[in-house]
Amino acid sequence: WVPDKPSTHACLAGANIIVNLSASDEIIGKQEYRRSMITNQSAACYCAYLYASSGTDESSTDLVFSGHCLIAENGRTLKENIYEERPHLMTAVIDLDTIAYNRAHQNTFDSETDRIYRIAEAHIQSLTGRSEMTVSQMKTALQKEEYAIAKNPFVPSDDAERGRRCRKILQIQANGLATRVRASHIHTLVIGISGGLDSTLALLVCHEAQKIVPEIRIISYTLPNKGNTTSLTYHNAVSLMKALDTEIREVSIEKGVHDHLVALGHGDAYKGEGDTTYENAQARMRTYILMDAANMENGLVVGTGDLSELALGWCTYNGDHMSMYGVNGSVPKTLVQYICRTYAETCGNEKLKKILLSIVDTPISPELTPSVNGAIAQKTEDKIGKYDLNDFFLFYTLRYGFDPQKIMAFALTAYPEITKAEMKEAEIRFYTRFFHQQFKRSCLPDGPKVGSVTLSPRGDWRMPSDASAALWLDLIKKA
Repeated sequence: WVPDKPSTHACLAGANIIVNLSASDEIIGKQEYRRSMITNQSAACYCAYLYASSGTDESSTDLVFSGHCLIAENGRTLKENIYEERPHLMTAVIDLDTIAYNRAHQNTFDSETDRIYRIAEAHIQSLTGRSEMTVSQMKTALQKEEYAIAKNPFVPSDDAERGRRCRKILQIQANGLATRVRASHIHTLVIGISGGLDSTLALLVCHEAQKIVPEIRIISYTLPNKGNTTSLTYHNAVSLMKALDTEIREVSIEKGVHDHLVALGHGDAYKGEGDTTYENAQARMRTYILMDAANMENGLVVGTGDLSELALGWCTYNGDHMSMYGVNGSVPKTLVQYICRTYAETCGNEKLKKILLSIVDTPISPELTPSVNGAIAQKTEDKIGKYDLNDFFLFYTLRYGFDPQKIMAFALTAYPEITKAEMKEAEIRFYTRFFHQQFKRSCLPDGPKVGSVTLSPRGDWRMPSDASAALWLDLIKKA
């Protein structure tokens, strides 16, 4: 209740759990204020905060006491009770690993050792009653405690909050792009539209940036390759560009890719699974065209790749990996879908809504291999695993620095339908790709950070390109 809070100094001296036994009476509005204050203090101090107010059998001569109890951790209210019958016991699982990681990660959290505190020994039982626990033991304990773990940690579960989050992200992206336009004095934006999720979101960002800087001119390119690009994605791409009133240009890459592959000695035919030369030649040809078009029009190429693709290296080096400003670089794939869907539901344009929902419902594919009977043959998730699971691994790796075994226990709790063997396979695939593809992230174009994590080498993420995944993979295999 004071500006210079004792709990702040205790945390700076090393405390990670604050226990506050209070004699706070109850009046209108105080419960909400108290909850906000305690939750915010747990966030500011990166700690767990246990608060217990005087119970309901205190004197009511002039005041009423409610026995309001709260357990908060790192800005989240874990448990709360008020006006409970006595005696009452409230418990919650506190993650000390998360607290320690947040303090180490934030360089604004300083130590304070000049104050003298009385040290009292206390014994708090761990989740399983043991100092060490296996993945299976942790999973069982988390389930027993009904510890809430979201399947999509990047995406708010509440519909209203998710809508607000999606609109806020789009606002940040658009303002970042608008700032780059004003600073560079280049008002022409060049963007390739595939009919997929990422380029759709990037074009929406350009459209919103145009509202901030009306002088912006958007030139959108569709770059089909006959036999690979399906009629569904082509139709969606053209319809989207028309609906957003952009300058539309079409350049078929078929001949350019054919001539390049033949001159290279590869031949123009797809040689089957693993023919990355055939696949990447298309991605690089598209970037080559966009870059030259930007030079011709004195424009900026707007990048479309998202955070999940960067984490997994699911992008062509110096192809779609490169741009002059990447607006989606810190937005995970699971969130890209929701942003596009939210925009569809709130844009007030039925035609645009129909196009956006069609794009959201289209299987995710780079369409770099021949289609089958006009349908998408190359499905991204068949190669790299489900995006929701990869994003789950990514969130707990970047945001809290969890080790692979703890992430596995969390994932098995959130996804009870997946077996331990399947989870191991998915996690090995994720970490193998994540480590081996760092070289692509070491030279990313500029782009705005919109959430708590990013893989920008100039921002949150410092990792050598030749880092070894051996320790992480060994932990997974032993789990």
